[in-house]
Amino acid sequence: MSHKAVRIGITSVVLALAFSGLLWSTLSEGTEYYKHVDEVTVDPAMWEGKNLQVHGFIVDKSIMRRPDSLDWRFEIENNGEVIQAEYSGIVPDTFTDGAEVVVKGQLGPEGFVVSPNGVMAKCPSKYEPMAATASTPATNSGGR
Repeated sequence: MSHKAVRIGITSVVLALAFSGLLWSTLSEGTEYYKHVDEVTVDPAMWEGKNLQVHGFIVDKSIMRRPDSLDWRFEIENNGEVIQAEYSGIVPDTFTDGAEVVVKGQLGPEGFVVSPNGVMAKCPSKYEPMAATASTPATNSGGR
């Protein structure tokens, strides 16, 4: 084997290792899991410190806001399991008791800490079509 072939081989191995290391570090930081509340509560220690999106429903009368601030505390539940959550920021208009939510952040020993802009809430009834009523005027299908 010539000296040139050895140098090309070593360079190729170094570049492959560098690319693999860069790919690994990028993917490990950007990994985010999507779980339901009851999946996380089975083994909370497994999920602590990891980037998560947690899906559930806001427990009725659990929303608390510190006066004169944007600090929120609330509970999220799914299938009877509950997680405490805290968030600092503006919440969506549909953030109400019983609303379906997905929160993005990390699970800690005290509960779920929601990232900035990490609250997504929806209210299915708001987006369902309204039922037609008898008082709705009929459309004119004829021409003039």
